[in-house]
Amino acid sequence: MGESLRPWYHTPATEAGVDEAGRGCLAGPVVAAAVILPERFHLEGLNDSKKLSPLQREALREKIEEQAIAWAVSSIDNLAIDEMNILRATWKAMHQAVAALHRKPSLLLVDGKFFLPYPGIPSLCIIKGDGKFASIAAASILAKTHRDRIMEELDEKYPVYGWKKNKGYPTRAHREAIRKYGSSPYHRRSFRLTDDQQQIPFPASDE
Repeated sequence: MGESLRPWYHTPATEAGVDEAGRGCLAGPVVAAAVILPERFHLEGLNDSKKLSPLQREALREKIEEQAIAWAVSSIDNLAIDEMNILRATWKAMHQAVAALHRKPSLLLVDGKFFLPYPGIPSLCIIKGDGKFASIAAASILAKTHRDRIMEELDEKYPVYGWKKNKGYPTRAHREAIRKYGSSPYHRRSFRLTDDQQQIPFPASDE
């Protein structure tokens, strides 16, 4: 486990770390995870998911899911993101993940600056929390790996966008593919899909 990661904020074994993946993407869902870790949990290599390789994340995912007291993952698709905006969609995914935990946590440690309070459970927002607390780091890994799997499956249907590699993030190649082929049914139409903000055609079918 990363030397800088704290095992808990106040009460061990009843705190849930909460994080998301995919908020800044042009396509696909936003995915959130909530994780409650055991009091004496230690996992070599555990860190902010962004600092890990895909192979490292996948190996850690399996161990987190095996050893966590409770964990849950939830996603909100691109259509709902367009309807409610990405911030509210992220909060909804986080709330759904917390609600799906089979043990009710006493405190939510949420990565980031803002969070819509969850009914009946106090929460604490921690900037760059995935690099500070083990439970948030674990949540970041689950959210990232589960979302990556979704985007890899979608890549099989729409390989021209390179989602297997870019996972829906706004890379130059991704934007150029949108410009060339138009948007897919999985793109977020409320986002700026191309650098010049031109209107992108939206296919009528999912063929």
